[in-house]
Amino acid sequence: MTATTTHPLRIFWVSGLITVALGVLMLAHGGIMGLWLFTILVVLEVTFSFDNAVINSRVLVRMSPFWQKLFLTVGIFIAVFVVRFLLPIFIVMLTSGHGFMEVVHLALNDPEAYGDTLHHAAPTIDAFGGTFLMMIGISYFMDRKKDIHWLSRIEKHLARAGGYQNLTVFVMLAAAMILYFTVDDAHKVTVLVASIVGTLLHIGLDLFGSFFEKRQKSSATKLVGMAAFGSFMYLEVLDASFSLDGVIGAFAITNEIVLIIAGLGAGAIWVRSLTVYLMRSGALGKYRYLEHGAHWAILALGIVMLVKLYHVEPPEWFTGSLGLIVISVAIISSVLESRRKRITA
Repeated sequence: MTATTTHPLRIFWVSGLITVALGVLMLAHGGIMGLWLFTILVVLEVTFSFDNAVINSRVLVRMSPFWQKLFLTVGIFIAVFVVRFLLPIFIVMLTSGHGFMEVVHLALNDPEAYGDTLHHAAPTIDAFGGTFLMMIGISYFMDRKKDIHWLSRIEKHLARAGGYQNLTVFVMLAAAMILYFTVDDAHKVTVLVASIVGTLLHIGLDLFGSFFEKRQKSSATKLVGMAAFGSFMYLEVLDASFSLDGVIGAFAITNEIVLIIAGLGAGAIWVRSLTVYLMRSGALGKYRYLEHGAHWAILALGIVMLVKLYHVEPPEWFTGSLGLIVISVAIISSVLESRRKRITA
């Protein structure tokens, strides 16, 4: 990569332009307060999904240029319109029994009732999202081939545990059963089903990608075809797992669905740009513990989502800041480790 293609202005200018344009529209729509709430939602989305960008860049760098462009074009549409608008509507449909147009009408004309209905679906969302994110974190650390460890006392034991086949699945299914026997009676079945679906989806996407990756031409240095499609779908499900909790959190800030879509959508575009920057700048190579920090942050967010099933509601600033703090510590640790190696060399 040349210095031109990795320059932050070249990568982030589109995100900045779209954010300014949406900010002007929100100013016209809701005045100064509308602009202020829009800004808060953008920051909320970026802080929630910073670790998402790190994982995205790790997967995206292995994909062919065609699939990288697809993720940054079609993927943007899916992230903004499908995940942050349509998916919550489908969830409300399933939990309330209303039709599609009824829910759309509710979202546009009675956002308070729409937000309340979405909040009622929170246990299902938290069980699915928490399980899926925990599967990502546990699968990363319980890998016997992993030879670089950040929190070595913990990670070395987890890596050794990865030598036991199906242990990850056993842990998550055991967690699903514990949730079933300990959550409120009204949510037992939905939480159990959502947890199992989250586990199966992660396993399915992993198997799908591995199956086609092994059948890809050995001369290909980047993932193409169905192997790349599997990675693409993995990234979209990961984005959905992060964003749904953010959508629910957004209703604690405002009930204006237009503001929520604009704020979270602009934030999603910034996360995509951040993904590109991390990929092109080779940050994962420069900071050896950055990926570790991102997976610890994802694991922590998954636990937070599951804890919410017991009516423990950490403030949004805490949940959003958690990932940033862990990743910042991982970056600092990486820099200190590099300096130590230079001194001892």
